[in-house]
Amino acid sequence: MTVQPIRLFGDPVLRTPADPVVDFDVELRRLIADLTDTMRDRGGAGLAAPQLGVGLRVFTFEVDDVLGHLVNPVLEFPDTEEQDGPEGCLSIPGLYFDTKRRQNVVAKGYNGYGDPLQIVGTGLMARCVQHETDHLDGVLFLDRLDPAGRKEAMKAIRQADWYDDAAPPTVKVSPHAAGGPFGLGR
Repeated sequence: MTVQPIRLFGDPVLRTPADPVVDFDVELRRLIADLTDTMRDRGGAGLAAPQLGVGLRVFTFEVDDVLGHLVNPVLEFPDTEEQDGPEGCLSIPGLYFDTKRRQNVVAKGYNGYGDPLQIVGTGLMARCVQHETDHLDGVLFLDRLDPAGRKEAMKAIRQADWYDDAAPPTVKVSPHAAGGPFGLGR
């Protein structure tokens, strides 16, 4: 269990849909622990495996003192009620933009041992679950902004001290890389 570097906006892994988890083994549980440690170290509400460079459908969350994870999530929306409020991302550090999301969500998936798990979320929990599931689909919250909001966000990203448009995105080797039990070197 260790804190890992987080991939930043511009890294292609953030735009690549993640593969379903098929092996619920010790390596998956180590990945979940790394996600949890990194998320907590960075003060995030959630963190998805692609943000660590791992192309698997798993994320962790900590919202309203509820700490957990979900593997292979599938979302259902019990109604059409929406929320609109500030949203940020550890892969786009320090920037927040109003983003529309569904107010309520039911997320079904599995825990790190392959046991069925369901999360019923509203408000911030619903926002977090939707945001992290988007990461697993290669979608960033910026994609959910209207054109004017996206333009404002891109301007802010270009001005951020962590963004370097002159260099290609940094790709760091994941501790869960190819040749490991996942056999997925992303």
